[in-house]
Amino acid sequence: MTTADVAISTVAWPGFPPRLLTEERENLAAYRERGGYRLLGDAEELLAEVDASGLLGRGGAAFPLAVKLHTVRTNGRSGGSVVIANGEEGEPASAKDRWLLRNRPHLILDGLRLAATLVGADRAYVLVSEADSARSVESALSELGPRDVSIEVFSVPPGYVTGEETAAAQAINGGPAKPTDKPPRPFESGVGGLPTLVSNVETLANLAYIHGHGSEVFRSQGTTRSPGTFLATITGGGKPPVLYELPHGLPFTELLAQHNVSPNTLRGVLMGGYFAGLVNRRVLDTTLDHETIRGIGSGLGCGAISLITEECPVAVAASVSAYFDRENADQCGSCFNGTAAMAAAAGALRDGAATAEDVDRLRRWSVVLRGRGACATLDAACNVAATLLDQFPDEVATHLDGTCADCSRGAYRAERPFEVMGES
Repeated sequence: MTTADVAISTVAWPGFPPRLLTEERENLAAYRERGGYRLLGDAEELLAEVDASGLLGRGGAAFPLAVKLHTVRTNGRSGGSVVIANGEEGEPASAKDRWLLRNRPHLILDGLRLAATLVGADRAYVLVSEADSARSVESALSELGPRDVSIEVFSVPPGYVTGEETAAAQAINGGPAKPTDKPPRPFESGVGGLPTLVSNVETLANLAYIHGHGSEVFRSQGTTRSPGTFLATITGGGKPPVLYELPHGLPFTELLAQHNVSPNTLRGVLMGGYFAGLVNRRVLDTTLDHETIRGIGSGLGCGAISLITEECPVAVAASVSAYFDRENADQCGSCFNGTAAMAAAAGALRDGAATAEDVDRLRRWSVVLRGRGACATLDAACNVAATLLDQFPDEVATHLDGTCADCSRGAYRAERPFEVMGES
């Protein structure tokens, strides 16, 4: 299964029909033929189904959608609310949101109108940061015609922080697409000062699926605590990137086998995108669900998994750290200075110029800098540093000694490690 709209192959997991992936971009007629845009009926019944489904957000935090819906619904009873479909895919190693926006815009719009109705919103936005996604959604809206909910496509500059929920709300309010201090969070005061639901586009796609099939069918795949399927962007391993639809709970080794990567070649992974940091070979003993991945000190995040086979993990960590240094919002001193300091230490380690004292400082910074700033960028940089030092001590030691054979032949360097390129 492939698509020409994003430079990535798509594969449904063998043995069950895909829920979100399709072979071709669908139009309105095709989506209606699949049962899309059904009448909502009783909103309370659908809320109960979402509760029963256990649907977790697919943007990275895995927060229960039902809790968000109930909270915004309650907060907005007196004056109304707003919904944002977040398709600003700032994670370079992920392509799932772009793929959905370009190929299944009606599935997203269906979930968006359902969410808006459930929380009592008459205004909704689709947040994007690249032209093809915007054109795809605009085309779908033109097909759809008049709607009960006003839906607008809102474009922001691409960047790691521009899809953060407070940055999204601030941008729509006319400000810069940068995170703001919390509280308030958008569910308290967001667009126009109204309670605002910010939900990832894959999450909304699953909401539409639940509306069409029910919570029991939704939970027929996955685990008790991580129900359903998820879209996983797999990069690295010497293979072209692939977007899979996987059932939660799949053994990691089965994914490697399907992707045709030998476990013997695996040195580690970047799990869940850049945010959660690195995991060493113990990932081979895991299953791909939130509870298991949290149990090894990592996170499934947005479903982006980058396989480290040929690259030195220290060099990978240095490149990701440098990325965070460049991509911070340049508005919180702790993040601006902290990401720069950790990137410099990681780069010096990669280049064989670090001392044991530098490594000690990097370890200390990875602890004391957590929780500072308006968003989680600094936490992400801390995660990369901490996981490198904790899970790859032998590789760190070879760099302190200047004996890393990989980096002596030319260290891995990338401005956006394991990036999935898309056509524009």
